Amino acid sequence: MPTSSAPETAERLRRAREEADGLDLDAVVVTPGADLRYLCGYAAHAMERLTALLVPRRGEPLLVVPRLEAPMVAASPAGALDLELVAWDETDDPFTLVADQLTHRLGAAPATLAVGARTWAEHALGLQRAAPGARLELATPVLDVLRAVKSPGEVTELSAAAAAIDRVHARMGEWLRVGRTEAEVGADVAAAILAEGHVAVDFVIVGSGPNGASPHHELSGRVVEPGDLVVVDIGGELPSGYRSDCTRTYVVGGRPDAETEAWYAVLQEAQAAACAAVRPGVTAASVDAVARGIITDAGWGEAFVHRTGHGIGLDTHEAPYIVAGNDVPLVEGSAFSVEPGIYLPGRHGARIEDIVVCTADGVRLLNEGSRDLVELPG
Repeated sequence: MPTSSAPETAERLRRAREEADGLDLDAVVVTPGADLRYLCGYAAHAMERLTALLVPRRGEPLLVVPRLEAPMVAASPAGALDLELVAWDETDDPFTLVADQLTHRLGAAPATLAVGARTWAEHALGLQRAAPGARLELATPVLDVLRAVKSPGEVTELSAAAAAIDRVHARMGEWLRVGRTEAEVGADVAAAILAEGHVAVDFVIVGSGPNGASPHHELSGRVVEPGDLVVVDIGGELPSGYRSDCTRTYVVGGRPDAETEAWYAVLQEAQAAACAAVRPGVTAASVDAVARGIITDAGWGEAFVHRTGHGIGLDTHEAPYIVAGNDVPLVEGSAFSVEPGIYLPGRHGARIEDIVVCTADGVRLLNEGSRDLVELPG
């Protein structure tokens, strides 16, 4: 399901070339992953055979693919583009082919090549071997500028993803009960993520009791006990490739004690204030500072151990990162999570996470549902 028309995709390619030229890069070379899907609509399978989109600073872009996968390109949204396709055979050296194609377009051997941050090492080294005179750099400065600002179509997809994951959280009482293991709960949640419209499950975190103090806890055989705080962080992928990511914290078969209620109220205040601080021109670092300042002032600063958020789109984690030191200003279309947490090792933890979009005059929260410490029966 494309989220952009062929003219919009062509504009993305044009802007990529413009950004590369401004950074004195001879070409951007993009291999399978979100960058490739963003720039041309082709969701290629990452493997040892090289697939690469070449965006030279001069000349037209082209897509280099194994011949056996050329029909898949034609069937993808990339097939609707006026994009040259160069297929290579099993006995060809695709890296030499790439170097030759770039030399032809540039009129000279490339001096600087920018590759995607998640390019396989064997592909990056293959390019270096085929173009020994070229310096390899990361294409992140080019691609992040484009992908960090979402179009209305992208925001629509992120909103649909958020609504789907909200429906899963709304059903949590069906699965999260005393006496069940985290793994059992996680299996049911994963099935629900698919049932609610995702095509893939990216992650399911069910951190019960002391496991909730580990922000990226893996599902385990721990049995949920009466009165446990349980951190549930879940996300998946829509058919369009856009992602969901939402965290809520539950208390199962009991009520929180007074101390827990007090520090959870601080967490709620921090999360709400950070969301409210979002508007064009505000820096990513300042949003982090709002959440962190409230938690620190209340005495829980050392228990907030991660950044406040991350961008989201075709990847679950992408620019902009909401963290101290990131002075990039937010703009209309910036989309990211706001997810402060408080973690008390050996006891429990809590996190509240929403996906938000910076609008022309403020912020839009894509996730709904209670941000309270939700009480579930045992």
